[in-house]
Amino acid sequence: MYGRRASQLLKEIDSSEAGQLVPFNSDVFDQVIRECNEHNSQFQSLIRKMVEQNLDIETTRNEDHYGAAIHHLSLLRNKRCLMAYMYNRAEVIQSFRWKIGPVLPHDIQEKLHFSEKEYFKNHSAAIKSYISEMDIDLTVDMVPPKDPYIQVRVLEDIGEVSLGDHSVSLTKNSLHFLRRTDAEQFISQDGALPSFSPAMLPDALFATMKRRVLYQGAS
Repeated sequence: MYGRRASQLLKEIDSSEAGQLVPFNSDVFDQVIRECNEHNSQFQSLIRKMVEQNLDIETTRNEDHYGAAIHHLSLLRNKRCLMAYMYNRAEVIQSFRWKIGPVLPHDIQEKLHFSEKEYFKNHSAAIKSYISEMDIDLTVDMVPPKDPYIQVRVLEDIGEVSLGDHSVSLTKNSLHFLRRTDAEQFISQDGALPSFSPAMLPDALFATMKRRVLYQGAS
């Protein structure tokens, strides 16, 4: 049945958790592309047949006309479904740049099509360029934190790093009391993670923390 494969892609989007991605369904996506090519081929063939019979394409109402209309409308429907599938995934991919940062965890990258990886890369580059030109960091939390300092536990050895006016050795499982602005860069890079009550974190930062904990645990 025409359109069944395309509707399957939209059902995947509808059933997925908000703000999350399921793996890109290359098999079904390619099947829909092939179906579109077949519709176009059949449409062109029927139109040529009518032209060869010297029939007026705009006024003739025979089986070839209705067959061409079915293939044309089916092609347009598949096109809309493919665009909706890509658009919804692109929206989520854009949100990852703000929630996670410029480097995506391996488990998320595995779910992306190669074109989506390139899209995320270009989107991140555009944000970086804009921030540089405007001289303002758009990635920081919009809501000021209640406490400028947080306690963090290091999940992986990072080594000696310079933080403002002092340096600190970030070794695995060590605990530190750091300025929030210093710690956030490592939260985004899978380094240190808060080890205290999530109520002390802004919602956006806590969401990042939860994703990183799951990511680290999965490895």
